[in-house]
Amino acid sequence: MPTRSFLWAAIGLPLVLAVGPAAAESFVVDLTHTMPTFEPLGGDITQPDLTKPYGDSQAIPTFGVQTVLQISEFPTNQGHFDLGRLVLSEHHGTHIDSPGHYVNTPETTEPGNPPRKLAHELTADDLVGPVVLIDIGARVQAELDKNGGKPSPDTGVTDFSNDSPNVVTADDIAAVADRLGNGVWLAVNLGWSRFYYDADWATTPYFNGWNFPGLNHGAIDKLIEIEEAKGFRINGIVIDNIGIDTGAASKGIDDKWSDSFYSHVRGLQRGWKFVENATNLGQLAMAKPGSCTIVVGAPNHVRGTGGPSRVLAMCER
Repeated sequence: MPTRSFLWAAIGLPLVLAVGPAAAESFVVDLTHTMPTFEPLGGDITQPDLTKPYGDSQAIPTFGVQTVLQISEFPTNQGHFDLGRLVLSEHHGTHIDSPGHYVNTPETTEPGNPPRKLAHELTADDLVGPVVLIDIGARVQAELDKNGGKPSPDTGVTDFSNDSPNVVTADDIAAVADRLGNGVWLAVNLGWSRFYYDADWATTPYFNGWNFPGLNHGAIDKLIEIEEAKGFRINGIVIDNIGIDTGAASKGIDDKWSDSFYSHVRGLQRGWKFVENATNLGQLAMAKPGSCTIVVGAPNHVRGTGGPSRVLAMCER
């Protein structure tokens, strides 16, 4: 679809394009969770006061701290400007991981990879690309239904371990192999974003005791195998969870994070980018296959390893 068509849709005007014998209608899906904000704690702009949320903000799972918003006023004779100052973690909320987010040891560095880009080095081509959707939401829901629709940390109750069929496997990657190519964003819908608003690592179903769906080792290996065989590189992966991997692959084999974050170890050095904590990915299934384009509104800050992002999918139906 021509770029101008998406511009009309983005500003809220109805659009119908005549394409061949039928008309195509464009729509935009916002894949971004709202960022909750809190007043500073005791005037310290670096610390949130969780008892003083703005609006209906609720704390969310994070690898940093909750976002602090400090509001000041700039007066004029006709009123005043509200001016806010944000303090937030790069990998908080819906965010992008740049390739420079993970630095490999010499032993895990693979040959033939491009220089690692940081946030300010990402180009427009890095942030925009066609979507290939993998939707395992129904499989995940069927497993949750065994426990009344709720995830359990016990894999004997709801099983999202690496060897489980309830995660993204090599077979899922192989099923979309003919649609993959240079610059593609692989969008993975797990249906997991419903568990997002809960900040307690120990009890939140979003982490679920590191028992949650994602891509297992075999899926990452298969994606790399296809890239190597066909000579292309995808742009990256968008997922509605805290990370790209399954919970088990994220945590690793012990409390020291040994053998953890397999997708980051192998994928980021290849130039992949990751968008984590996305939402509304299931809506992409309503689009005409192959019609969606993702745009990642990533921050352009020097030395950044990533950052909170507004992520949109522009599609046809």
